Amino acid sequence: MINTKIHQSIYVLAEKLLEADSKGDQAEFDALYAELQAVCTDNESNGKDHPEQWETLADFTADLEEALVIYAKALHKATAVNSKDHMASISFSMAELQHELGRQDAAIESLKFAKTCANKIADKAFKTEINALLTKWGVA
Repeated sequence: MINTKIHQSIYVLAEKLLEADSKGDQAEFDALYAELQAVCTDNESNGKDHPEQWETLADFTADLEEALVIYAKALHKATAVNSKDHMASISFSMAELQHELGRQDAAIESLKFAKTCANKIADKAFKTEINALLTKWGVA
């Protein structure tokens, strides 16, 4: 489980990042992104590491290749603590990026893994979204 203070700080940073992005304020976005990156790095070395912070960092990473690397790191951390919620959401995000990059086979595998992980969670809307995307991609 993620530390409440860390969760709150990541949530606040994510909200501020969304706001900066919506205003087109690249300087503010870059500063906030660097702050989030520092939180991730600091927590990785102080024992307060959690996949959610890395997933959030990847969510705001503009370079798709770099985002995939960060998602892979988040997935590794989520798998290590057997967090099915995080494993499913991270795999889903990875699938979307892989699809966008034209890596259909990898995208399908990531989405299938997301579906497997999602079988253990309560979020029915998310499960429906995964199944709809699998169907859209011709996998059912």
